[in-house]
Amino acid sequence: MLPSTHDDRSWTVAGAKAKLSEVMERAQSVPQTITRNGKPSVVVVSAEEWQRKTARKGSLAEFLLNSPLRGTDLDLDRQRDEPRDLSL
Repeated sequence: MLPSTHDDRSWTVAGAKAKLSEVMERAQSVPQTITRNGKPSVVVVSAEEWQRKTARKGSLAEFLLNSPLRGTDLDLDRQRDEPRDLSL
């Protein structure tokens, strides 16, 4: 059975509830979108895809060392202004 909307990757909430196993099965190969009130609300992806997308790719230090801005003459001096008065 096809998803509950015209797109084979998009489901209404009611359709996704009724066919959760099918949504999960299809998500193993291609992300599945669940809509609410006609608008995309969530995307279901396989656990493998989720881990691939969220895996850390190095440390912050490595990112900064590989920055194309490294070695440029940027003015990075901190401002020495007094802190703002937050009392009302």
